Amino acid sequence: MRLPSLVILVFFLQTLGTFASSIDAIVASFKTDFRKQLVENNIPGGAYAIIRDSQVIAMEGVGVRALGSKEMVDKNTVFRLASVSKTFAAGLAAQMVEENKFSWNDKIIDYVPEFRFKSKKYSSNLTVDHIMSQSSSLVHNAYDNLIEANYPMPKIIDKFKDIDPMCDLGKCYGYQNVLYSLIQPVIERSAKSSYIDLMHNHIFDPLEMERSSLGYEAFLETPNHAAPHVLTRKGWVKTKVKPSYYNVLPAAGVNASVEDMSKWMLAQMGSFPETYSSDVIKMVTEKRIRTLKEMGKRSWRSVLKNAHYGYGWRIYDIGGGELIYHGGSVAGFRSEVAYSMEKGLALVILLNAETRMGSELNSSFWSKVFKEKPQTKITTNSQKKVKINRSIVPRDKPASILTFK
Repeated sequence: MRLPSLVILVFFLQTLGTFASSIDAIVASFKTDFRKQLVENNIPGGAYAIIRDSQVIAMEGVGVRALGSKEMVDKNTVFRLASVSKTFAAGLAAQMVEENKFSWNDKIIDYVPEFRFKSKKYSSNLTVDHIMSQSSSLVHNAYDNLIEANYPMPKIIDKFKDIDPMCDLGKCYGYQNVLYSLIQPVIERSAKSSYIDLMHNHIFDPLEMERSSLGYEAFLETPNHAAPHVLTRKGWVKTKVKPSYYNVLPAAGVNASVEDMSKWMLAQMGSFPETYSSDVIKMVTEKRIRTLKEMGKRSWRSVLKNAHYGYGWRIYDIGGGELIYHGGSVAGFRSEVAYSMEKGLALVILLNAETRMGSELNSSFWSKVFKEKPQTKITTNSQKKVKINRSIVPRDKPASILTFK
């Protein structure tokens, strides 16, 4: 009776060994492809990190921080994260909910009383859940043009009084930047502190994300930062950092290095439960609304079976496996982050050019991973205790509480 059990055990171990070897090959292929794609697409520079079973197994900076410069990208080079910033806003919000500072069902007008839709029934019932899950039912990217025109937030907020959602609140997916950023006054007024200070004290500092920051000034004051590049008829050219999307910090205001982002991904996968609990992870990655628009995205449509939005994270179904993902683009930068609890893997890609290359490398990596035999689900626990250091990263000035009055 013992022999069959032994045979099963041997087969199981061999299967895991084969899976591990396959992942090793996929990682090696990605490292080669990353360098190759940068050269073939003339991308100035970028960085990546791969996490496996709670360990960073690959991390590299490639190319230059700016065209015309000899300064190389390394693991400490800071990039703009653009919409990947939403993952941080969601994480901080979930921590505040965990501390009973506010509820997902709280009404936005209780924190931003000047906010109005055209119809009172919508104004009175818009909740924190709706803005964080992108289920406000508004047309996609409402008033992003005003962000890009550097309108102050109070003036943008005032414009919502002229429009209504396309359907009932919570029923339709509509990706937002302005509305998503209303989480800032919710957090600030609940915790009685500034969004920037709370992000440092609750996330950046405990996770030792020493080069991470929020805002335009903080980015420029970081010596080792990448410059943005845009594509012209003559190829990629260096451009100025645009401050506009820094006016919506929760939606697009975080700056970070690839080393810091590896720590952020470890936190998402449960490696730092004392700082970032399993309850927080569950809150932000629960499927809240289906996102059919994602099914047609060029880089992902061949592998996606289904797609949803949680709180600040996309949840992709890839061949029966679940991938937690978000990407970000802002003038001159592209960022990609994704992880699979089932596979025990995470990937970070940061580029100093607004290009599809990041999405294509990301989707290619995960399509290969999910073709392999699934590993036993990883159960993570605390890896280490981290110390707080609040003095390293420059912060935006002033650090006063934001009000939309």
